[in-house]
Amino acid sequence: MPIRKIILANPRGFCAGVVRAIEVVEQALDLLPPPIYVFHEIVHNSHVVGRLSGRGVVFVNCLEEVPDGSICIFSAHGVSPAVRRLAERKQLQVVDATCPLVTKVHLEAIRFTREGYSLVLIGHPGHDEVDGTMGEAPMHLVSSVQDVETLQVSNPDKVVFLTQTTLSLDDTAQIVEALRARYPRLTSPPKDDICYATQNRQNAVKEVARHVDLMLVVGSSNSSNSQRLTEAAQAAGVPAYLVNDETGIRSEWLEQAEVVGVTAGASAPEEIVLQVVDRLKSSRAVEVEGLELEDERVQFAIPQELVQIAAH
Repeated sequence: MPIRKIILANPRGFCAGVVRAIEVVEQALDLLPPPIYVFHEIVHNSHVVGRLSGRGVVFVNCLEEVPDGSICIFSAHGVSPAVRRLAERKQLQVVDATCPLVTKVHLEAIRFTREGYSLVLIGHPGHDEVDGTMGEAPMHLVSSVQDVETLQVSNPDKVVFLTQTTLSLDDTAQIVEALRARYPRLTSPPKDDICYATQNRQNAVKEVARHVDLMLVVGSSNSSNSQRLTEAAQAAGVPAYLVNDETGIRSEWLEQAEVVGVTAGASAPEEIVLQVVDRLKSSRAVEVEGLELEDERVQFAIPQELVQIAAH
């Protein structure tokens, strides 16, 4: 069955935090002498990391790998205070590319701890963002409703939940419901922690899923928000697959698909999306349609420390 239409979800791909993080690294390459070290992948996409590595960026998972006094960029996912203290001891010239929306969650953790709350973080263990947030204050990590059932906190009458910014809206809602059943006086963060881009992309996927036979999500396997997009499409009853690029598409997926939806995680480059579309277009007769739900105009400023380091 040949594909007759491709529907592109919009918004898709890069969010403002990812754009800012990549710009930080690219400007550092232009302004500062090599080598440029980056703590963790700047964003979770193998194509972005590979391209920057080709320009001489050295990605490390441990600050001990960075020579004392070197330039080091913190990734968009944020770091813990312990990492910042180690960077100070090593006299690193730090440029912080943490997404401002992740920083917001860190500041909430500090404030609620000072106010005597027991903190519960909804997130995935081992994720860079979760590791950074949990370093800010004592807190409990839950990833499922089952985790909530065995949760024990020191102050059950004063509990607040925070969330990893790239989670599924639906899954998080179920966990919050379970938390509220266990702790009726549960406090919510003043503003939803799941970032605007994650919400917009999930909403777009749900809408596109109503019109397609198959959904392809462009993103790397270690990208949390890309995995959540895939799950959102599957939950809507559509076969959905996460592909790093066009080489990941399997022909058997397409056999029963007349209309294919395509979206991309917040760290996936648009050129990879276009390569996926080209792979799907078996002939010029295939119609390509965009389905736009939200016009994103969010921008984040480049960190001042990059400008200051370059000036010296």
